[in-house]
Amino acid sequence: MLSLSKAIEARKKNYYEALKKAQRSNEITPWINYFVKTTLEAQEDAGQLINFSMKKAKFFDKFQDKLNERQLKTVKRMLAEGYKGFEGGMNAGKYISLNRTSKSTATRDLQDLFDKGAFIKKGGGRSTSYLLNL
Repeated sequence: MLSLSKAIEARKKNYYEALKKAQRSNEITPWINYFVKTTLEAQEDAGQLINFSMKKAKFFDKFQDKLNERQLKTVKRMLAEGYKGFEGGMNAGKYISLNRTSKSTATRDLQDLFDKGAFIKKGGGRSTSYLLNL
């Protein structure tokens, strides 16, 4: 039910348009089509959320005692974005901003997360960013 509500909320304009059309006519086919499509989207979202939750649990099982406080805070912030991911990945600038730390500490912590297998490197040089290895 939560996923259905979320799917309707995400496209509220479509919901009201479909409802309006259904109320003005005895023809309910467009309403049924809308509702079936939205229900399928909700099921897909729920499946992705369940899959993400399982990957998240496995990630924490694997790295539970291997992360320092800054790294843990960073991982939790990235995971808070859900299965769609942390936009742009994590980089040194974001790490510094999130943890209020020096560039050298940020670089060292990020490299450590990569070396442990918690992060996947994306790009290189100054444009290096990291994604969670879920």
